[in-house]
Amino acid sequence: MKKLLALVLSAVMLVGLLCGCGGGGEGGSAATNPPATQAPATEAPEQNNTPEDPSTPDTPEEPGNTEATGSVYYLNFKPEADKALQDLAGVYTSKTGVPVKVVTAASGTYSDTLTAEMGKSEPPTIFNIGNAAGMADWGDYALDLTGAKFFDERINDDYVLYDGSTPKALGYCFESFGIIVHTKLLADAGHSLDEIKDFASLKAVADDIHSRAADLGFDAFSSPGLDGSSSWRFSGHLANIPLYYEYRDNGLNVGSQPATVTGAYLDNFRNIWDLYITDTAASATSLTSATGDMSEAEFGQGQAVFYQNGDWEYANLTGNFGMDPADLAMIPIYSGVAGEDKAGLCSGTENCWAVNAKASQENIQASLDFLYWMVTSEEGTTMLRDNFSGVPFKGAKETINVFAGDARTYAEAGNYTMFWAFNDTPNVDSWRATVVTALAAYSAAPSDDTWAEVVTAFVDGWAYEYNVING
Repeated sequence: MKKLLALVLSAVMLVGLLCGCGGGGEGGSAATNPPATQAPATEAPEQNNTPEDPSTPDTPEEPGNTEATGSVYYLNFKPEADKALQDLAGVYTSKTGVPVKVVTAASGTYSDTLTAEMGKSEPPTIFNIGNAAGMADWGDYALDLTGAKFFDERINDDYVLYDGSTPKALGYCFESFGIIVHTKLLADAGHSLDEIKDFASLKAVADDIHSRAADLGFDAFSSPGLDGSSSWRFSGHLANIPLYYEYRDNGLNVGSQPATVTGAYLDNFRNIWDLYITDTAASATSLTSATGDMSEAEFGQGQAVFYQNGDWEYANLTGNFGMDPADLAMIPIYSGVAGEDKAGLCSGTENCWAVNAKASQENIQASLDFLYWMVTSEEGTTMLRDNFSGVPFKGAKETINVFAGDARTYAEAGNYTMFWAFNDTPNVDSWRATVVTALAAYSAAPSDDTWAEVVTAFVDGWAYEYNVING
């Protein structure tokens, strides 16, 4: 009951903020690209996967109750969870004899990878749909989940993506992002989290740390890289800040996707971006080649106090880099908006499982069985707890992710949660690419003129891409 209450509490903080799983994603199929690099895929044996268009299969049976039949091909959206999923697939196969292949798309390539893999003779049987735009692209491939046992394990309908009135994808985690803080380094610099309440106080602390970086042995912010493996943090997540406040002012929620935006809060976007590119050891002229792995390593190795990213980084930071959870915290992305001292983290989801309706009946059944086992078994629920943040299933284990705990703490204190308005970005890859190009030019030569190009890319680019998609 304690675990369920914890999940329900986490879900309540997002009620009304998520429309299914939002809208607007990477190529319309998934939204923000998670960090990390591609890991090798586990190969499955040859299988016959003749495309069909079946109705929902019979209720899946428990693993191990029947002879192994069919196989699973999981096209993973979250590179940082690759090893955990590969390991879990091996456990499942050893228990059931059912081959499970996990292929992880490299950061920033999920949409292209999904399109390519779906065109093959043995396409994915489990894939990610991140939002309403993704459902428009892939809804015909997504199985009606009504009656599926893993679907019936959901705690509520807040994480369901529908095709019309038909449930076709289910969120398997909800996440939060903000500014991750190395609290021990912050204390070593003579500061504390209690000082940081808004943009002015964040800037004061960051400026002081940067001014003493040579003596301290670390800087304020990790590299704000604009390489494709990192730029999504800013063209997607940081862009959420001005979008969220504009949506709030206009009474909009995720899924509204207006034809135009005004950029009313782009001065605030500039505030925080200027801080990122100034109070860092990275050269502003080299940002286009600065990768996500570089930024993560700078923070994980104690070279920076602040690192903009999400709670999905918890496993990497505590595992790969051996960071002490007690030295980690996440604060809101402050940008100088009035009343932001009452802000919380940015929370939502774009991680939703869909099952390929055009796979063979045997492979569909095998995939449904695997997903049910993942959300109910000791091995599966442990993996989900250790590698994801909020997991919205009845049998989920209570999270150990301190960043997810921070999101809950802000919500319980009455701070407003910033929903993921960036999920509504039209023609997302093209829009983001234009914004990143403008940000790179501005960063190399900051001025009002070069910032005007960022505004143009943001505002005019939104209207242009909306028309491209909607006519």
